[in-house]
Amino acid sequence: MTRRPTPPLPRPTGIPFAGLALAAATVAAGLAVNAPALGAETWNGLTVQPEHRCAPYDRADYPYPRSVERKIVAAMGGHVYGPYTGRHFRSMRETDIEHIVAVSEAHDSGLCAAGPETRRRFASDLLNLTLAAPDANRCGGGGKCAYDAAEWQPSMNRCWFAARVVAVKRKYDLTVDRREAVALDRILSACTSTAMVFRDRPSGAAPERQPAARDEPSSGAVDALALYDDNGNGRITCKEARRHGIAPVPRGHPAYEFMRDGDKDGVVCE
Repeated sequence: MTRRPTPPLPRPTGIPFAGLALAAATVAAGLAVNAPALGAETWNGLTVQPEHRCAPYDRADYPYPRSVERKIVAAMGGHVYGPYTGRHFRSMRETDIEHIVAVSEAHDSGLCAAGPETRRRFASDLLNLTLAAPDANRCGGGGKCAYDAAEWQPSMNRCWFAARVVAVKRKYDLTVDRREAVALDRILSACTSTAMVFRDRPSGAAPERQPAARDEPSSGAVDALALYDDNGNGRITCKEARRHGIAPVPRGHPAYEFMRDGDKDGVVCE
């Protein structure tokens, strides 16, 4: 049997990924940090090594509350939107909560050695969450399933997707295998922006309808501070906006009223 050649490790792209400056926040949050092996290869701050299941995987070890779904919508400016396909939805009942770095892949990339608190934090971290139609998320029929970036990429927002994968893996000190590093590098080296692109809702389409939630604040402003104000000072900076992948921030976005629009043009951090 002929062995498939291993691709060479790409050089770091040097692209300013949204959300990569997270080392201090990671330590402050008490996340597990695994020291890379001596002489290990790295790519864009990630240790390159094959996935390894160092402990049994149980999906129940990675719980998240259903209320996180409304926070995902708030992070997308109130849109019930699937960035993988550019589809707008009438209700969150039509979508799945999607982990950008799949939970099982994260487990095999380092979280198998992490404690229960880190696993729970990972499962509900908005940096790694989005919405997706079931056919784009679930196994079978071309869905993302538990594939990594070498095995599956979205039809839209590939630059945003790749940058989020890198940001999440850096935040939780996860490894990346060689083929995934090559795939991510190929995407990001061609990107001029890693911001999420919103496809316009089809003309005449009904607005998204969201079911009422009794355990969540109704104000998008309150959600914005909870989502994006990392240092808790009541303001949202461009650095924080870029870290969360929402820049540029237009007027009408929940974060806008907590930001400084110096030229009053209705867009911050352009």
